[in-house]
Amino acid sequence: MATSKKKKSQKNESPGAERISVARNRKARHNYEILDKLECGIELVGSEVKTLRSGQCSLDEAYGRITDGEVWLCDMDIPEYPQANIQNHPAKRSRKLLLKKREIAKFAESASQQGLTLVPLEIYFIRGYAKVLLAVGRGRKTHDKRDKLRKQSDTREMRQAKLKGR
Repeated sequence: MATSKKKKSQKNESPGAERISVARNRKARHNYEILDKLECGIELVGSEVKTLRSGQCSLDEAYGRITDGEVWLCDMDIPEYPQANIQNHPAKRSRKLLLKKREIAKFAESASQQGLTLVPLEIYFIRGYAKVLLAVGRGRKTHDKRDKLRKQSDTREMRQAKLKGR
């Protein structure tokens, strides 16, 4: 009986602990080679949270920038919330990302290298908090993109041939 209590306490079964995805940057994995990922909080205004909860957000042109020891998410489009009236937010403002100093130093070191970019991959809610999955990526050239697509199609064909052979 004591072991079952321990198992229940180890699992995180609170109803708000699930991950609710809001937006994904699908082009990021195609355009960049992802080297490292980090989950970070984001500083938002109330009307931005309401808009995110309704599922309206675009990460297509967004990128991260490190200025004065802080990480900022630029060009992320969160449209205005219609019921907010006067207290609305600008749609494409820069938003501060919440990271520890060690994490910022690690990311700043890798992002300062030539050809590396901070790319947001996904925005989601965990336990009521908005989080951003930020990645350090190296830009791919067009021939690299073609090679990646070719390898994916080859592996897919081999997998299908293996399944048909059974």
